[in-house]
Amino acid sequence: MLQAIMTKPGEIQFNEIDTPIPLSNEVLLKIRKIGVCGSDIHVYHGLHPYTSFPVVQGHEVSGEIVSCGQNASKYDLGQLVTFMPQITCDACYQCKHGDYHICENLKVMGFQTGGAAQEYFIVPEENIIPLSKNITPEIGAMIEPISVAVHAIRRSAINIKGKNVLVLGAGPIGNLTAQVANALGATVMITDVSDYRLEKAKECGIGTTVNPMNQDLTSEIQKTFGEGKADLILECVGIQQTINDAIENARKGTAIIIVGVFGKKPTVDMGLIQDRELSLVGTLMYKKEDYLDAVALCENKELCLEPMITDRFEFSDYLSAYHYIEKAKDKTLKVMINL
Repeated sequence: MLQAIMTKPGEIQFNEIDTPIPLSNEVLLKIRKIGVCGSDIHVYHGLHPYTSFPVVQGHEVSGEIVSCGQNASKYDLGQLVTFMPQITCDACYQCKHGDYHICENLKVMGFQTGGAAQEYFIVPEENIIPLSKNITPEIGAMIEPISVAVHAIRRSAINIKGKNVLVLGAGPIGNLTAQVANALGATVMITDVSDYRLEKAKECGIGTTVNPMNQDLTSEIQKTFGEGKADLILECVGIQQTINDAIENARKGTAIIIVGVFGKKPTVDMGLIQDRELSLVGTLMYKKEDYLDAVALCENKELCLEPMITDRFEFSDYLSAYHYIEKAKDKTLKVMINL
């Protein structure tokens, strides 16, 4: 089979290797689709702090089960599935208390251990998430980022139905976070400095969009939500300006969920955090319940995902996908690799 290896920043090499054979509790997948995400792009630039080279990428994935180990019998051959890309130790405090997603020794496929950028891929059966027949392979490869959004909202610990939710950033994760909040019954406002991404958000059903370069964010928040402002704010960019916007526009006593990955350490106004009794809440990845909720949202067609797929590339053109993303910049959301 063919395997794509990122040998160093900006370089992908294809090798022909033996197709792996699943062990007792493993399944072998024929990979169908791979989504390229922001973290993959950080690796491409050599800027991911927890990834070294060479690395096989691929963690937003769908595939079909083609064989199973002797003790892996939960799923049928030919079934379309996705998988949770976490490898956990099952021994640390977090794992023993149900928080395996923040395992002390966490490894993520495609970053600290091998990913699915190859024709066939081995996955532990316990990591498999089955997909129904009305979920396409492309949508199946988007379950992982949808799960990020589901978990981020769950971290707020509030029922957001009927609440006002502000999402800062309309990139792929911000768009999905806004869509999930919308599906859960919230009134949603999304912001971005890219009019293209804001138009995509509208196309995906997010009714209120704001470009803070052209509009006064504080005024728009009050116009849309009233004097009570937002009940929940989700920062989905990871830059100084958006964390400032979140803190300065938060109603006293509310939570700000930090979804964006900060490449540079921001300066945070802890005086306002203290004075207004704000909560800054981190969110990393997901648990199984987040995946199952993401699948249910897709099965019930509560999300609008097709407009987010801005281009597709064949597996042999993997590197071209990164060149396209580099050139298109904010004119791209989700890029798919076809196998």
